[in-house]
Amino acid sequence: MSEPDTKRPRSSADAPYELIYWPTLPGRGEFVRLLFEEAGVPYTDTAQELDPGAAASKVIDLVSPESGADIVGPSNPPVLAPPALRHGDLVISQTPNILLYLAPKLGLGPRLGDSDGDDNIAALHLNQIVLTLNDGLVAEMHDTHHPTAVSLTYEQQKPEAKKRTRHYLDERLPKFLGYAQRVINAKTSGEGPWLYGGSLTYADLFLFQCVDGCLFAFPKTMAKLRESGEYDAVFKLYDAVKERPNIKKYLASDRRQAYGQGIYRHYPELEEE
Repeated sequence: MSEPDTKRPRSSADAPYELIYWPTLPGRGEFVRLLFEEAGVPYTDTAQELDPGAAASKVIDLVSPESGADIVGPSNPPVLAPPALRHGDLVISQTPNILLYLAPKLGLGPRLGDSDGDDNIAALHLNQIVLTLNDGLVAEMHDTHHPTAVSLTYEQQKPEAKKRTRHYLDERLPKFLGYAQRVINAKTSGEGPWLYGGSLTYADLFLFQCVDGCLFAFPKTMAKLRESGEYDAVFKLYDAVKERPNIKKYLASDRRQAYGQGIYRHYPELEEE
């Protein structure tokens, strides 16, 4: 494959991290924030640093065919949707992709390299876990309130949302929580409550945010699932992450935005039988 005409973007250990995301909702940006907060690494967040109007404009400019190129520069491909991370000249998007990049820099996962060594294999395994959780506990969760079209409001698709949610709560949510339980119970998880390798990684932070969002969106269902005892390891991990000093401090701060719109939404009627 031929090299592109432009120079490869460069990151630097001294370059600041900038998260570009919508204001006033945790959304997918929250998965990125949790890594910075756990690691205690400074970062700028457009949702916090700018007023809501300016933060929204930054996102719109980022994904616009007209102005997006000015933000990402000639060395990076266009961005379709936030979150996006800027680090030096590098601009990348897609949440799991951002996490894969940040994890080794923040001490929350191994580096994905060019060899078949243990670190490379572990990086692939962690990415596999996160991609699977993202499928069921983020993407499919979002579809419970927007099953027909993202461009329509929830109110315009309530009958379809009710039907989709019933299948999700009965079938898909238990399936993916069950997957997380199996991963924790597998030999590859090692000692302790963690998903992989016997120590906290970015995958654990990802699962924490998924469970936290589900608890907000579907509190009755999640209470039943917790009480069933079938997912004890998942909820043990959730509780362990919640009590980590930096995460606990972050959750109590005004940097932790309240749920409302975005992926995890609470519509009481969707839990009614």
